Amino acid sequence: MEHMSTAELAKRYLDLGGGRLAKIDDNKISTRQWRHETPEAEAFWNEHIAPLEERRREDVMTYLPTINRV
Repeated sequence: MEHMSTAELAKRYLDLGGGRLAKIDDNKISTRQWRHETPEAEAFWNEHIAPLEERRREDVMTYLPTINRV
C-alpha cells in the first residue's frame, strides 16, 4: 500500500465502506465519522492511513466526501 497515491488510498477506504467525512475549515483539515463504518474500512484506515505523516494523511482526507456535501 506504500506506493498508492493519496487519492487511491481514499478510494480504497471508501470502497471498503468508510464513513469518515472531511471537514475543511480555514485550511485546517480533519475528519468526522458521522456514518457507520465497516470493520474492514476501520482496519484499513488504522493500518494504512492513520500512520502516515500528517501532511500526507491530510491529503488523503481531501479526497473524502466533505461534511458540506452530505
